[in-house]
Amino acid sequence: MSVRVNGQPCAVAPTGGQCLRGYLREQGWFGVKKGCDTGDCGACTVHVDGVPVHSCLYPAVRAVGREVTTIEGVAAVPGGAETQRRFLDAQGFQCGFCTAGFIMTAVALDEAQRADLPAALKGNLCRCTGYRSIADALHGVRTTEDAAPGEAVGRNLPAPAGPDIVTGAARFTADVSVSGLAHVRLVRSPLPHARIVDIDASAALAVPGVLAVLTHRDAPATLFSTAQHENPDDDPADTRVLDDVVRHVGQRVAAVVAETEAAAEQGCALVRVDYRPLPAVTDPERAMRAGAPAIHGDKGARSRIARPAGNVAAELHGGCGDVAAGFAAADVVYEETFRTQRVQHAHLETHCAIVSFDPDGRIVVRSSTQTPFLTRRALARIFDLPAERIRVVAGRVGGGFGGKQEMLVEDVALLAALRTGRPVKLEFTRAEQFTAATTRHPFTVRVRVGGRRDGTLTALRLRVVSDTGAYGNHGPGVLFHGCAESVAVYRCPATRIDAFAVYTNTVPAGAFRGYGLGQVSFAVESAVDELARRLGVAPEKFRARNVVRDGDDLVTPAGHAADLAIRSYGLDQCLDVVRSAAARPGTGAGAPAGWLVGEGSAVAMIATGPPGGHHGRARLSLTPAGGYQLDVGTAEFGNGSTTVHRQIAADVLGATVDRIRVRQSDTALVGHDTGAFASTATTVAGTAVLRAATALRALLLDLAAGARPGADPAGLRLGPDAVHGGGAPLPLADLHRLAAARGVPPTAAGHADGAERSVAFNVHWFRVAVDPETGEIRVLRSVHAADAGTVLNPMQCRAQVEGGVAQALGATLAEHVRLDAGGRVTTTGFRDYHLPTFADVPRTEVHFARTADPVGPAGAKSMSESPFNPVAAAMANALRDATGVRFTELPFTRDRVWHRLSGQDGRRVPP
Repeated sequence: MSVRVNGQPCAVAPTGGQCLRGYLREQGWFGVKKGCDTGDCGACTVHVDGVPVHSCLYPAVRAVGREVTTIEGVAAVPGGAETQRRFLDAQGFQCGFCTAGFIMTAVALDEAQRADLPAALKGNLCRCTGYRSIADALHGVRTTEDAAPGEAVGRNLPAPAGPDIVTGAARFTADVSVSGLAHVRLVRSPLPHARIVDIDASAALAVPGVLAVLTHRDAPATLFSTAQHENPDDDPADTRVLDDVVRHVGQRVAAVVAETEAAAEQGCALVRVDYRPLPAVTDPERAMRAGAPAIHGDKGARSRIARPAGNVAAELHGGCGDVAAGFAAADVVYEETFRTQRVQHAHLETHCAIVSFDPDGRIVVRSSTQTPFLTRRALARIFDLPAERIRVVAGRVGGGFGGKQEMLVEDVALLAALRTGRPVKLEFTRAEQFTAATTRHPFTVRVRVGGRRDGTLTALRLRVVSDTGAYGNHGPGVLFHGCAESVAVYRCPATRIDAFAVYTNTVPAGAFRGYGLGQVSFAVESAVDELARRLGVAPEKFRARNVVRDGDDLVTPAGHAADLAIRSYGLDQCLDVVRSAAARPGTGAGAPAGWLVGEGSAVAMIATGPPGGHHGRARLSLTPAGGYQLDVGTAEFGNGSTTVHRQIAADVLGATVDRIRVRQSDTALVGHDTGAFASTATTVAGTAVLRAATALRALLLDLAAGARPGADPAGLRLGPDAVHGGGAPLPLADLHRLAAARGVPPTAAGHADGAERSVAFNVHWFRVAVDPETGEIRVLRSVHAADAGTVLNPMQCRAQVEGGVAQALGATLAEHVRLDAGGRVTTTGFRDYHLPTFADVPRTEVHFARTADPVGPAGAKSMSESPFNPVAAAMANALRDATGVRFTELPFTRDRVWHRLSGQDGRRVPP
């Protein structure tokens, strides 16, 4: 007897101890995803004899003699093809990594289960969507539409990868078969700070199948940062591939390379490491005190660490005006300390890299990365290799949220491949994502703010401390960015900011959606709200009076940024939206009897790109069949860039989007591209696409005019299939042949440097109910207003907002990466980390301001990170309105809320 998969018998029998997910993927059924290892996320859901199971928990041997159905075969199951079609119609996905699991679960639901989706979908997680589009799919709602040639921008067009996502054909990083593939597992430190005295790998090397054990003696000594930026000097160079000093529990110590993952894991358990413990410090305030152990005290000026001996990775001191005079002039001064916690990105696809060799000896790194070109540059520098010898390719990336703007696996995988001469794969487990990847930076923000009873701000002072963990990747940028727009959004005559990114012996922090703004905005917006209340001014009126206005200069703590300006302004419209929402008290869900009800809002501003430039490149070609090939450097990870790039190109070329095929995220396709981060996929990469399309249109019309004596290119029109004007239509396939005959490649390139930046605005408003007996918070209504410029794809942009709000709600109400006193991460899986489920996320009403920005393509602004930023403060302000208590520490868990309301924490509770 054998396992039958999608009606086909498998020739290979499962082995003892193998889970069904691992077995199916070995047989090439890559639609079955690895997301959690513990049956918590549902990405691995398959049917066994028609019953949905989490295949990561199901023993493969139990499937012998049974019929297994995966996403690749579900169309043959009753209701399967219809469910796939509905997910396409509603675009019930973003990155798509979880989609197969949702479809497999949905196909098996009966009518009673469909009537209670929160319960029916409790075993499936999505980090991207906020679940609204998934609900629409299950309810048969169609949100996609078609567009006439040249009219794609502004329409709800579907993602080009959609059919592959819903059928399991989309290929994420690990979804490839590589002949002779070896596997890498990592030995990790059990100590927060220690020097490695010796490593004995003899027992590990004796394990059958173990090929090599690599240590710091085998690795380059080059210092680098795992963070990836256009300017590599933006981050401290404080990291080595493998180091002889460990600085946090979970740091990699050695790499075991073996024929199988099981052999590699067995080898890791047998590696013996002799450590000499060093003093450790896990609190950033203590780390800055005199006499604290210097975590990177051995580093010099070339490491770009602000004060190595003081554990300060970066610092910022600045402001404007006379702060002392401003506070003296205030009628009320409010001062408080606010704290935010560590949060995991929780993208369902873990970090993974596969390194192999082309027949010509070129190294191919297949990676789950947001930055293929920057990763190539970093690898070339670390290993002293010519950049042209390395090709970095990103398949479809299963979520990022900033976490994949890091190089966490590629360097070790390349070391293993170079040392063994074998193709190798290194894929993190879910536990490693929590304990050894990166988190959002925890912030402590002391705010002092003053104002007059006429409703004006007089002074604002911040002392900001971010915990960057054991390494400084993104530490400076997150600190500077967090302190910039959160303050610059207000017209305050006197400001002062003193900010520090501090090393501790804890898991490193890194880039995370919002890049510091969510943390600092939580403090500033909460303090402004409290000040308004104490002045006797309605908070929404106080904000409207003090926010920046169209035409104002933007002054950040670092001064005036010459490249940053308010080039379009929709904040007033966003504030009007939430005012209107608050004026309709009868809408939304009702509160249970005895619960406390309140409303609150918050504003946020974000630059539409990073300072210092950001390069986007695109190449667009006419194909022999008369279609188009668009090559872009940026990556797609659920941000929707591929969709809008096709829309931009289709509008310029007078085509329909189905005529444009897109290739992306491959260093072999185009010139240097900075990558997909800092909300640049539309504003920068989209501008490159626009310029490539504009140049190609001009080239094609010139060619067509040359074929028609006396014709003027200005009198011709490019259509979906042909050039029109000056005679009979000239088919595009004929135009391609004409170009070939004349030796003119029908190709054009576009480049954008991100040198000019604008700002986008977001305002969030909540009405909430709080149970004073239990501390439970229930969202009665959620409204988000966004200034996104010209909205290129309203359906997709709304989904980005919904996903950002859902992720922010998780960070506001529940998510928390916990550490013990020794700095060890104790949150190691989704089961003890409350990621929002379908039942946890309320429906958010999304409204867009009507603006058009001169910087972005077709007037667009960025809108992937910014929806996250005002959510925590809006919730805090609604809680204050409901309870009279100012909550100052995230997350607002039930126990924490109950303790404050009951006075159990020792603090006075207002009557």
